Amino acid sequence: MAMAIRLVLLFLLFLGVKAQVFTRGANRRLVQDIVLKVAKYLNNGDLALAPAPAPTPSQLDCGGLCKYRCSLHSRPNVCFRACGTCCVRCKCVPPGTFGNREKCGKCYTEMTTHGNKTKCP
Repeated sequence: MAMAIRLVLLFLLFLGVKAQVFTRGANRRLVQDIVLKVAKYLNNGDLALAPAPAPTPSQLDCGGLCKYRCSLHSRPNVCFRACGTCCVRCKCVPPGTFGNREKCGKCYTEMTTHGNKTKCP
């Protein structure tokens, strides 16, 4: 009986992994949570059966990081908006409130506005 339950849960795990390909946003997180819980149950608490989901930009706290980055800026709202765009595209926000842009790589340092000014603060 226990083996049959494990096989059914393994099948549901397989369907859940396939469902992640076709879902987006909150539904995708729900499917990922279900898949991880089933995998955890099947492995008696170990998560070795299911690979860890890749970090997404939404998992990076762009809002908090950019709020700190732009806290001393002369135009914090403009800075926050540009920083948020750069954070989502480059998946990085440099440490500190000024400088250190090179720590985020080419994506962050070479992004420009329509007027060819550096976009990312």
